[in-house]
Amino acid sequence: MTRPPSKEELQQLVPNGILRAAINLGNQVLAQWNSTSSEPGGVTVDLARELGRHLGVSVEFVLFDAAGKVVDAIASGAWDIAFLALDPKRAMEILFSAPYVIIEGTYVVRNSSPLRKIEDFDRPGVRIAVGKGAAYDLFLTRFLKHAELVRCDTSAGALNLFWDEGLEAAAGVRQPLEDFAKSHAGCRVINGRFTAIEQAMGTLQGRPAGREYLQMFIEEMKRTGFVASALGRSGQLGAAVAPAADSWPSF
Repeated sequence: MTRPPSKEELQQLVPNGILRAAINLGNQVLAQWNSTSSEPGGVTVDLARELGRHLGVSVEFVLFDAAGKVVDAIASGAWDIAFLALDPKRAMEILFSAPYVIIEGTYVVRNSSPLRKIEDFDRPGVRIAVGKGAAYDLFLTRFLKHAELVRCDTSAGALNLFWDEGLEAAAGVRQPLEDFAKSHAGCRVINGRFTAIEQAMGTLQGRPAGREYLQMFIEEMKRTGFVASALGRSGQLGAAVAPAADSWPSF
């Protein structure tokens, strides 16, 4: 059972009296817009509400359409907690918990493409559409030596850029790529992954006590099956619950 927060933990996570949770609707594995209720849903929304219950405060959702925009909003102080993929560049501004979900980063191509394995993509002349600032953009920026990344403001926009401009590939989270391929005849998703994207909770640098509470909370949510149940309720059965962890990431 997660213990009540200390005064310092509560002050760092909820400095304004309301827990402001950044929700990235650009990653459908983590969050989805419910047009019937006109509210967001998904595992991140469920976790934010549950955290608010444990802290004894109300929750306000701050909605974004791309992970990069969540990071950009740090400068304006728009949120108190966020749900983002672990990345050392982001960790310069964000204190992360251990991951709660692991999803795959891979590619979509046209059926006629000669690119068939993950190893085929890093070569001259291969243009890969990505959502600017997404976890897979940050990873591929470090990893690729020869292929060219073509950035768009959102992950959905990157898929449209790939399709409309005749690029060789688009990179992204497996589930949205598979949905895209189903709705666009002549596309296929590459087997395998170029990275395992570890999704974690985070708060701002300078709030170590807040991160301590998030770490305890997220481990409890994994252990009790809350994360698995939330993924199931939102239909995201392809995502894996991250294993138990004794501590947060070292970077």
